[in-house]
Amino acid sequence: MKFIIDNWMLILIAVSSGGMLFWPVVRGAGSGTLTAQGAVQLINRERAVVVDVREPEEFAAGRITGARNVPLAQLEAKLAATVKNKNLPLVLVCDSGARAQRAVATAKKLGYEQAQAMAGGIKAWKAANLPVEKSETVPSLK
Repeated sequence: MKFIIDNWMLILIAVSSGGMLFWPVVRGAGSGTLTAQGAVQLINRERAVVVDVREPEEFAAGRITGARNVPLAQLEAKLAATVKNKNLPLVLVCDSGARAQRAVATAKKLGYEQAQAMAGGIKAWKAANLPVEKSETVPSLK
């Protein structure tokens, strides 16, 4: 007991540093992120729907083949009309993965339980040398 009293500061530092090391594991476990290769497997094997939550200008500059564009600000209003089958896996993509992480919570709130954000976004997709489509015009939203 004397050891604990004499070294309370060291014990506090050890516990807090352990907590900081463990935090990414806890945070990553429920975040639903997957790699670009994992997204390809979901698309090919389970017919996952890719929803790009970037703005239309970003989407037109380069997107995953077959992706549907629903900007993050409009996701709650337009996702149900864009992806009708809530049982299919949903792969949410943005530029780096940050907006897609926020979109997962919205999608799950709307009933898309298999919604996942792709880690690294379209940048990770390009880094994995996976195909990207570009269009000349900015797509119009319905």
